[in-house]
Amino acid sequence: MSDTQHPTALDPMSARPLYVQLADVIAKRIESGELAPDRPIPSENHLADEYGVARLTARRTAQELRERGLIVTVRGKGSFVVEQPPTSAPADEDGTAD
Repeated sequence: MSDTQHPTALDPMSARPLYVQLADVIAKRIESGELAPDRPIPSENHLADEYGVARLTARRTAQELRERGLIVTVRGKGSFVVEQPPTSAPADEDGTAD
């Protein structure tokens, strides 16, 4: 058990679907390095329990993260964080202003 200091900032009254909100939370955990590349993300059951959502919501969250290119799912093994490219801004393209 690691620190569970994730703010459960899911708003069921929001116009944004819960699975998108949860995908944003998991994406932030990936960006922060809390969920490391080539390591598994929590299971659907664990996400459902941890964030108080239905298992189907957790499944749709995983689908959303796959569509964003943040995770890959391996049948029989689980979902894993993909290796992210360096997050440096490509300011080289039109950076010549004299």
